[in-house]
Amino acid sequence: MMDVSSERGRFRIDDRWWGRCLRTLLFALTISGGAAPLRSAIVVSLAASPPSPAPVGTMIAWTAQVFGGSGDLLYRFRAREVGGSFRMIRDYGPSSALAWTSIDEGVYELEVSVRDRGRIEFATTQSTFQLERRDRGDQSVISPTSHPLVFLYSSPGCEDGRARVQFQSAEGLAQYTPYKPCKPAQSLNFYLAGLTPNASYTARLAVDRGRDSIVGPALPFETGGVPSDLAAPFVVQEATRPGSQRILLQAALFQPAIATDLSGNLLWFGPSDLTYLTHPETGGTFFGILESGIEPAQDVVRRFDLVGMTIQETNVARVNEQLALLGRRPISGFHHEARSLADGKTVVLADVEQILTDVQGPGPVNVIGDMILVLDADLQVVWSWDTFDHLDTSRRAVLGETCAVNIGCATHYLSADANDWTHGNSVVDTPDGALLFSSRHQDWLIKIDYQNGAGNGDVIWRLGKDGDFTYDSNQAYPWFSHQHDGAYEPGSPSTITLFDNGNTRLRTDAQGTSRGQAIQLDEKRRMARLLLNADLGVFSFALGSAQKLMDGTYHFDAGFVNDPSAAFNAAAFSIQVDPLGKDVVSSIKLLTPVYRSFRVRDLYGSVDAPTRPRTWIVDSR
Repeated sequence: MMDVSSERGRFRIDDRWWGRCLRTLLFALTISGGAAPLRSAIVVSLAASPPSPAPVGTMIAWTAQVFGGSGDLLYRFRAREVGGSFRMIRDYGPSSALAWTSIDEGVYELEVSVRDRGRIEFATTQSTFQLERRDRGDQSVISPTSHPLVFLYSSPGCEDGRARVQFQSAEGLAQYTPYKPCKPAQSLNFYLAGLTPNASYTARLAVDRGRDSIVGPALPFETGGVPSDLAAPFVVQEATRPGSQRILLQAALFQPAIATDLSGNLLWFGPSDLTYLTHPETGGTFFGILESGIEPAQDVVRRFDLVGMTIQETNVARVNEQLALLGRRPISGFHHEARSLADGKTVVLADVEQILTDVQGPGPVNVIGDMILVLDADLQVVWSWDTFDHLDTSRRAVLGETCAVNIGCATHYLSADANDWTHGNSVVDTPDGALLFSSRHQDWLIKIDYQNGAGNGDVIWRLGKDGDFTYDSNQAYPWFSHQHDGAYEPGSPSTITLFDNGNTRLRTDAQGTSRGQAIQLDEKRRMARLLLNADLGVFSFALGSAQKLMDGTYHFDAGFVNDPSAAFNAAAFSIQVDPLGKDVVSSIKLLTPVYRSFRVRDLYGSVDAPTRPRTWIVDSR
């Protein structure tokens, strides 16, 4: 918590620490109602439209109105079910409005807190809202939502066991929501997602009571049209054996993410106000990043749900306030990564700028590195790792990338041009509780001591050319370079998949292409062996992802392939190869860059349905 330096065993406390302590104390007294709270000129009210009560799933527009204050104000929104604990929705930012709802009936309390950017004037207020059940007596109903391809199924509920909804197209393709536990005398509500436009469906509730299952009557509903400007994929090679992961989710750049089936039919699309989606999560939620380029308080990382509603959000300015109190460097922007960790926290990548003199060039040079941020359940910083503290700053970007001659520089403020030193593009946790960080411009995957938040951030090893491993390979150039999405295969303690863009390798092989790789590691002996080295037939200058599928095949995103007919002159290919990487199994092209793509079973992040036999009882109500 202090700026402390050690000098021959003696500690010197920086005078700036006292100033931070005083500011923190004043702010804490202001917001906590302490013994000597500061008088505030701000008064805030909170209005809801429509007013309470409203049916579950009704999108409610919450608006804060402020009287007094400086005018340069920040707003924080939190929510709770009455009697529970508040949960952060949006941390302090410039927006005074929030769209919010719940699909669980009950009485909720919304809180807005407002303060000026100097953190001196502060006010807060709460408002209660009742969300009522939608079902009619003992009859289920299906209602549209604010998203044209997401519907809300509302059931009277069930007394014991668990329940889910089966929904089926006119052609007979069945899908399932995740299970929810039965709650006596309380309705159950489910989002139905994975629907095609202008199509007919039926849906019914299925209750699993352990000893038997009860299915309700089939209710019909129809989807409508969708925006005409969504990116439209086309099939290059159709999958003959699609397996269970039949949905392709593509995180397009600068436009909504889309989900399609493997024939290219649209099933879902994401919000239009994000730069890109980073990762799908359980429970039908997703992470995305907005790089606004306006100011730090408007650069956000957001978790949102199937209808596009914000579940949680924070911004660069708010994170920098926390980093200052921890004595850390400020960040300039979020980029490339936001996802959940196995310990329940959220990991986010951000960039850091430093002016280094006579290190990466003569005189002062702006150098852009990376910071890994780990956030708690309320998106507060609990752990961080900074490349400037752990990597050799004299080792420049392998291909000498700068912002002036390279695409994809993160947000930066200290100069127009800068050395794009590390250019991190993914962070994931490892089976043994460490973090695996992909540094594109160092051509390395770096394993970091995290220990679920108890680690000191030491570099454990670096995988890549000139790193800590030796390749057991007869390949002329087995090493990946400028790679994306390095991660351990599900269930494997030793095998990593990644997308090898190949930029460094292709400096000496102009006819070469990007590759999909699976690498087996012997960490003790520091040996690496290629298990898969699939030639994908295209060169993706940037972007990309890798995934081993449940059927043993592999999926790769070649996200930035030169194509003058495409948006930004780049198209993307989602390519599936066989388990040996010899043959392409399927390929879908999108005429716009795609940051990552994913093959998923459904849009809920749910587990497979149970396979044990059941006695089925049809409920005709």
